[in-house]
Amino acid sequence: MKNFCIGTCLFVLLVVIFPSKFDAQTCTPSGGIRGQKPPPGQCNTENDSDCCVQGKFYTTYKCSPSVSSNTKATLTLNSFQKGGDGGGPSECDHKYHSDDTPVVALSTGWYKGGDRCHNFIKINGNGRSVKAMVVDECDSTMGCDEVHDYQPPCPNNIVDASKAVWKALGVLEENWGDLDISWSDA
Repeated sequence: MKNFCIGTCLFVLLVVIFPSKFDAQTCTPSGGIRGQKPPPGQCNTENDSDCCVQGKFYTTYKCSPSVSSNTKATLTLNSFQKGGDGGGPSECDHKYHSDDTPVVALSTGWYKGGDRCHNFIKINGNGRSVKAMVVDECDSTMGCDEVHDYQPPCPNNIVDASKAVWKALGVLEENWGDLDISWSDA
């Protein structure tokens, strides 16, 4: 019993001293923002994008779950074209991208401040896989303003993909929007 107590106490002490070593698999909210009602015509609802709701609380994240060879995520639909629901040009190159090109935006933690820009990721879903280039951040830390097209912050586990990605995965168009996937660096 004494050895059990010593081992348990040592483990608890290590967790207190080095918490980042033991929470690598978790990502907790970093805060939140209150929604503002968008000015008329200022929130693009293409691809069923949400608009912020006045007074609604939206959770924000500075992190995303750990990346592995089989990272679980939610695939969402985004247009990276000029005038699309993605808002302004992509963060990585300040350009717009065709809906016919397999490109993605990653939640803030996975985007890593641009470290994954122009790198390819492999997306697995619907029994298929596709490689897509990272061109943007799906901001998990801010939203509900002009810069973010009056859309809420992204959850921390989003791969926001162009139509080309959805087509390559063989998902029927009427089912585009949310899909449980896994992904990894290619």
